[in-house]
Amino acid sequence: MAKYHWQSQNVKHSGVDDMVLLSKINEDAIVENLKKRYMDDYIFTYIGPVLISVNPFKQMPYFTDREIEVYQGAAQYENPPHIYALTDNMYRNMMIDGENQCVIISGESGAGKTVAAKYIMGYISKVSGGGPKVQHVKDIILQSNPLLEAFGNAKTIRNNNSSRFGKYFEIQFSRGGEPDGGKISNFLLEKSRVVSQNESERNFHIYYQLIEGTNAQQKECLGIMTPDYYCYLNQSGTYKVDGTNDSKDFRETMEAMRVIGIPGETQTQVLQIIAGILHLGNISFIEAGNYAQVESADLLAFPAYLLGINPDRLQDKLTSRKMDSKWGGKSESINVTLNQEQATYTRDALAKTLYARLFDYLVEAINKAIQKPHEEFSIGVLDIYGFEIFQRNGFEQFCINFVNEKLQQIFIELTLKAEQEEYVQEGIRWTPIEYFNNKIVCDLIENKLNPPGIMSVLDDVCATMHATGEGVDGTLLQKLQAAVGTHEHFNNWSSGFVIHHYAGKVSYDINGFCERNRDVLFPDLIELMQSSEYKSISSLFPENLNTDKKGRPTTAGSKIKKQANDLVNTLMKCTPHYIRCIKPNETKRARDWEESRVRHQVEYLGLRENIRVRRAGFAYRRVFNKFLMRYAILTAETWPCWKGPEQKGVLHILKSVNVDNDQYQMGRTKVFVKNPESLFLLEEMRERKFDTFARIIQKSWRRFIARKKYEQMREEASDILYNSKERRKNSINRNFVGDYLGLEHRPELRQFLTKRERIDFADSVNKFDRRFKSIKRDLILTPKGIYLIGREKVKKGEEKGQIKEVLKRKLEFGSINGVSLSTRQDDFFILHESQYDSLLESNFKTEFLSLLSKRYEEVTRRKLTISFTDRLEFRVKKEGWGGGGSRLVVFQRGQGDLAQLKPGGKTLSITIGDGLPKSSKPSRKGAQQFGGRERNNVSTRAHQNGAAKFNRPPVHRPSVTTYSTPHKQSWQPSSAPPKLGTQRAPRAPAHNQHNQGNMDFLNVPDEGMSGKQRKRSISHRPPPPPQPRPQKPRCRALYQYTGQDTDEISFEYNDVFELIKEDPSGWWTGKIRGKEGLFPGNYVEKI
Repeated sequence: MAKYHWQSQNVKHSGVDDMVLLSKINEDAIVENLKKRYMDDYIFTYIGPVLISVNPFKQMPYFTDREIEVYQGAAQYENPPHIYALTDNMYRNMMIDGENQCVIISGESGAGKTVAAKYIMGYISKVSGGGPKVQHVKDIILQSNPLLEAFGNAKTIRNNNSSRFGKYFEIQFSRGGEPDGGKISNFLLEKSRVVSQNESERNFHIYYQLIEGTNAQQKECLGIMTPDYYCYLNQSGTYKVDGTNDSKDFRETMEAMRVIGIPGETQTQVLQIIAGILHLGNISFIEAGNYAQVESADLLAFPAYLLGINPDRLQDKLTSRKMDSKWGGKSESINVTLNQEQATYTRDALAKTLYARLFDYLVEAINKAIQKPHEEFSIGVLDIYGFEIFQRNGFEQFCINFVNEKLQQIFIELTLKAEQEEYVQEGIRWTPIEYFNNKIVCDLIENKLNPPGIMSVLDDVCATMHATGEGVDGTLLQKLQAAVGTHEHFNNWSSGFVIHHYAGKVSYDINGFCERNRDVLFPDLIELMQSSEYKSISSLFPENLNTDKKGRPTTAGSKIKKQANDLVNTLMKCTPHYIRCIKPNETKRARDWEESRVRHQVEYLGLRENIRVRRAGFAYRRVFNKFLMRYAILTAETWPCWKGPEQKGVLHILKSVNVDNDQYQMGRTKVFVKNPESLFLLEEMRERKFDTFARIIQKSWRRFIARKKYEQMREEASDILYNSKERRKNSINRNFVGDYLGLEHRPELRQFLTKRERIDFADSVNKFDRRFKSIKRDLILTPKGIYLIGREKVKKGEEKGQIKEVLKRKLEFGSINGVSLSTRQDDFFILHESQYDSLLESNFKTEFLSLLSKRYEEVTRRKLTISFTDRLEFRVKKEGWGGGGSRLVVFQRGQGDLAQLKPGGKTLSITIGDGLPKSSKPSRKGAQQFGGRERNNVSTRAHQNGAAKFNRPPVHRPSVTTYSTPHKQSWQPSSAPPKLGTQRAPRAPAHNQHNQGNMDFLNVPDEGMSGKQRKRSISHRPPPPPQPRPQKPRCRALYQYTGQDTDEISFEYNDVFELIKEDPSGWWTGKIRGKEGLFPGNYVEKI
């Protein structure tokens, strides 16, 4: 992303930001646009409000605090597409509408969903306010990420940091928009990964973090060995992940547990459980007379020690099981010895359950730390496992892909189906758009009856199976064939079945389906773990084993089905936002683009249909009364109360602000607005209206405060020069303005500063080089330092030959050694710095020195050294082979108020007439005389009198050294108005300025124009017809100027008028349209 502000027109464009604007709507055009942007490092693209995100597989540079500042409070169209824009929109909608929001992040495994969720939570944390309590909640929200990733993420073939669970994170807010609570709901942890992994995959990250990150003492206490020692880790042969530092991640995981509030003792027991599971996996069994027997009893001791249980009882429960037998109305318990396969199954069941319950405990610990008694507003972030296809797809992939199928259905329901149905219900003119509705696939999986879905058939088979039930998976396949065999989205294959998902066909291996769906932990193992000496371990098993169990046990499939439907209901209650993540390749390498893979994702995500509906549809809809409630303030007739029918009130508002008829339609109960720009227009006008009222109040208060501070400011500044330097008669009583460049409307200069960096002083100054040649520079003083900005010609690239702003020098306050001035009334001063000095000339030197002194003392805790002498020496910059050296500036008494410069070798002689005595002080009479004209900041006036107010041809400047003085041989103006002369005080706008503002706010800005500055005036006067050449001198206006007092004249750009008198002060006298008055001489050129 370019460093320029969005208004500067210097941001590089690549493809289209919003694919609604594509000239052709087909998969080829969509893929080509995404590719073009991806190759230029633009990973985000819009389809209206939907954000498309392509995984770059590298760290991008545009996720800094600077971007957070740029996107905060900005409309979507103002900046390039970004996840921050979507997040800011969510946050503002929540505050404005008082409605809960959610963002649904969907895409394949490895498409970048988890990272997107992190950026959303990070942005919200940065832009929302709050005190220590709120900051604590923010810390927990952010720290929950590394903790849950450690225990819930793993390396798969498709993704090095794949979420093996789903989470819906609700960030709860107060009515003031401060995050003061939260809640995490987690779904279907892939616990089978604890005991087995595919080739080239890893177990959960926490295991490798434990092995790499623990110290020697911890390793000894936990029995930590190398990863290849553990059966639960050595099956895949993969222990390291490129770009992952397990040791560093372990420290972050432990820090996260501390921040969340998990006590140190409990943290130790968490590590004991993790290590205990690893040691449990090393217990193996041999067959002894059809019965299982522990192969090495020595391996029982360490897991039993870590889990706080008796090793003999552990051996007993792994190799036998207590079963209840009913006979003749009587019930008795008998011990059944297990075979080798059953014992291995029992061991793995214990390991998986321990891990899953530990994970649930961590989620609950986070929830307890951030829970709040009652909900107000919330933003939900859904980060769930992506759609995935592996070489072997089992029960877990079936559940994961089912949840993704449900998410796709939500997207279709809300963006394609519900939107079109709403248009029909409201009587909006609409041509239906065809799309694929995947509800048919969801029904195939989750239907209860007529016909029963796959999950219902699976539960029925599991209800009749015993123990591990050999052959039960074959029975399942037969029953599925009978129930759904004729369904068009279902097929059989040799080892299982095939489902035609929205993202493609997936073949599922039936082996292990029933066993994993049953998800049963036998009572013996629960009883064993309840006997643990560690409370935090026994509390993971709270079951009451004495109660009779009635009905079917809950299966994993029914649990995930319920969770998925509950999730859908939760999302339906929020205002949804969408991020569609795309994975550009399988190599996980940056700038690698697999065309066919991206095309497939574009097709199954339904992006083409999404664009078509969006293009033909309406961006915004509101019921009439809500619309009236929000925008009634825009017209006198609707504020404070509209008397007539609501629909007519809405129409009156839309017509009053000049929204075109083709930009909205009136439904039966709602108004539909077509483009978001029209909505931004309404919001901006509403803000302007409130702003106008606020300004009236603020203006009165500021006038009062200004009177108090005015004399004090001038006195403080005057004290710096008192008895040391002669004063200019026209400047001693002038007011301080600060920003003489109008930086608010100069994005080409603001680009070097942060968005909210305060401007203490800004002026165009003369800077003198080693040969005493004058060069124009923009001098800017902020609390962070001094900036000197110049212009240079671009030497290569697309912008070759253009003049661009360049930061020539930035001075930190700590590096400034002092300032030197003469005793005469001139405007020269030298900034002494540790490397080399700068000789500058500024009409506003007194104001600059006053502000610099204050900032210098604030930062360095010492006073700025200011010296006065008529022989000033300064060090010049060392360039090339030439030694730096020094130069001398000598001041002598001369004639007149203008300084005369005479360079000679290494000495510059400056002569100037006498000024006011060194003991001169500002007078109260002067303050009153000039204060009334100067009360408002020049930055306000800059856009009134500046050339940016109207369109004009671009200027090609012949030299970078003349950028702020118009070229006298051309009547074209430069890019910005020159500063006003110092010999006459800057003037304030007339007192009815706020009335002008009332007219301004109803002006319709340019709609649909990204990066265009809003129109700021009602109209522009056309140039007057050519006049006969008068006998007296004439001048032509290089800039528009609006007179600020009764003795000043106003003129438009390119006006020709009579020049009566030139004055050295810079304020000349002229006559235009019969009126004679003053005007700034550097706003015109003589002809």
